[in-house]
Amino acid sequence: MGAHVTRAIRNFNLENRAEREISKMKPTSAPRHPSTKSLLRKADNSEITREITRKDDKLLSLLKEVYVDSKDPESSLQVKVAETPQDPKEFRLPKGDHFHLSITSIPKGKISIVEALTLLNNHKLYPEKWTAEKIAQEYHLELKDVNALLKYFVTFEVKISTPKDKKAIESK
Repeated sequence: MGAHVTRAIRNFNLENRAEREISKMKPTSAPRHPSTKSLLRKADNSEITREITRKDDKLLSLLKEVYVDSKDPESSLQVKVAETPQDPKEFRLPKGDHFHLSITSIPKGKISIVEALTLLNNHKLYPEKWTAEKIAQEYHLELKDVNALLKYFVTFEVKISTPKDKKAIESK
């Protein structure tokens, strides 16, 4: 969506802006040194411009004989079609309160953020009841994924330090 908006803004009134830029007065070149000014006047510029604008028939005939035929090579990578996304075949109902979100089904092997926080908190509070095996069975997850989740993710902890734990700076 963002690319469409950016492109629309970038291309807005493009032709008029380009025409306006082209029709602006071009800056003039810096004045030449007096010694080079006289050399430029002496040079025969008309002969140079005539040579530049002249058509060479020999080169034109050679150019007409040139034939270019190009073909794109076959791509070794298969292009995925974006129109048909592959849907997971099995779904399950979400567990717990999802803050009144419109989540109707979750693919098996995946969990929502709310469920992840819930299972992490349950495992933290009751580790003997909420083992990795029970979590994997309850949420239809693989055991290795649950073990990694429990190992590398934790819920937030709030620690409040009391004033007697702090060292006071004594004034002199």
